[in-house]
Amino acid sequence: MPSHSHTDTELLRLYKESGELKYWGELYTRYTSLLYGVCLKYLKDRDEAKDAMMQLFEKLVTTLLTHDVENFKSWLYVTARNHCLMQLRAQNAKPSFRGFTEGKQGFSPEFVENQFLLHLDEEPEMEQNLSKLEKCIDKLDNDQQLCVRLFYLQERCYKDVTGLTGFDLNKVKSYIQNGKRNLKICMEQNE
Repeated sequence: MPSHSHTDTELLRLYKESGELKYWGELYTRYTSLLYGVCLKYLKDRDEAKDAMMQLFEKLVTTLLTHDVENFKSWLYVTARNHCLMQLRAQNAKPSFRGFTEGKQGFSPEFVENQFLLHLDEEPEMEQNLSKLEKCIDKLDNDQQLCVRLFYLQERCYKDVTGLTGFDLNKVKSYIQNGKRNLKICMEQNE
């Protein structure tokens, strides 16, 4: 079971020094909801968002060994956003994508304008909700936090969560149920 006592900076240092995936895995697990939210916001498709998360996980396994990162959460957000934007740009280069093509001068002005207007209304609210959710998850006790992240954000089944955490099934169910209730209370209090 991973240790929750390390800061992001300590986990990054331990990962760079040892190359052990358990440190990267713990760090990644802390921010799965943020990553999923960012990917879903830009890609607008649950399956594509999950695929992008896996691509980022694999890409960052090597990237983090050579990059110096001071604020991991901010860096991860920007990295995920850029990854999604690059994916959208690659999709947009295909003639079938929403009826737009990318010419020599770049995306058509109508596409850029429409995409910008689409995000104006939803972006701040989604950002706020994701931020609130991440803060509320961070407030859960360690066992609840771990089980909630595995069950809801990584979409693991009870059996997987039991195997990964070492908790018995009844404890896992209890941590998830109590964690869900505590998240709801926290989100309502921060409205």
